[in-house]
Amino acid sequence: MSSKSSIKDKVLFILVENKGSIISGETLAKDLGVSRAAIWKAIKSLSEEGYEITAGTNKGYCLNPNSDVLSMHVISKYIKLTPPPKIFVYDKVESTNRLAKQMAFEGALHGTSVIANQQTAGRGRLGRSFFSPAHSGIYLSIILRPEADMTKASLITTMTAVATARAINNICGIDPDIKWVNDLYYMDKKICGILSEAVTDFESGRIESVVVGIGINCAAPQNDFPDELKDIAGSIPNNCIFSRNQLAAEIITNVVELCKDLTNGAFLEEYRKKSIVLGNTINIYKRGLEEDYSVATALDIDHNGGLIVKYPNGEIETISSGEVSIRL
Repeated sequence: MSSKSSIKDKVLFILVENKGSIISGETLAKDLGVSRAAIWKAIKSLSEEGYEITAGTNKGYCLNPNSDVLSMHVISKYIKLTPPPKIFVYDKVESTNRLAKQMAFEGALHGTSVIANQQTAGRGRLGRSFFSPAHSGIYLSIILRPEADMTKASLITTMTAVATARAINNICGIDPDIKWVNDLYYMDKKICGILSEAVTDFESGRIESVVVGIGINCAAPQNDFPDELKDIAGSIPNNCIFSRNQLAAEIITNVVELCKDLTNGAFLEEYRKKSIVLGNTINIYKRGLEEDYSVATALDIDHNGGLIVKYPNGEIETISSGEVSIRL
């Protein structure tokens, strides 16, 4: 990293940590051991990148509280992992999962993360698209290389749901619910979707790598959600003041840490407590078709993350794939 880039990143982190407060150029220069001119150049560069920084003569610099540009440097600073994973941040990509899968194929290490401000071809489960507008969400894919076999594959989505719910609670101050298997809900609206894609060694039955994609609606889109999503999709409430950088870092930290518990499923009890389907009558869509569903009662989550259900005829089955909706 060049000296110029290093100064800019350090100035940015200080401004982010003191968002909304004025910090004098003299203080920044003294703290970083550089000239006032170097600070001014760093501020100018950050402003050109989209950070809303006000500057007043003899007053100092202030980062607008609403300015929330995703930054690799800031996210890396907030991550609490040793050694820290590699982070790649993009303004716009087709799909973070697609990019992360390519990186995994090329040997990217456990915890490597791809984050985007916008996706043009975001992917959801069952081949659906995932609405991913600019400036209102976090679109994040994490490469995992767990020591586990295929029987534990479904636990990765379960584990990620718990890790993400914890992060949202810690950073945003709200406590989302989990709808089996991959959605987070708040105030009866979906605020987060998770898509896990695994690469396995068929000879050994071991999981070579998993790319887990996480899409969070951090704020309502500028032009609102599309008509087909308005009754379903929600976002983290406007009165939650937080940084997308800090939330992304918390999710990455939690996912990598919880992945250590993948084989023992220590997070399953928390998953059960947050579940909004257990004890309810549900529709089960095994093939994802709205007109093709079965009615059952959700009983429990098994040790591999499967949903145990009971049909009206008394038959009990464990569902490991597909999706469900709560029957109103």
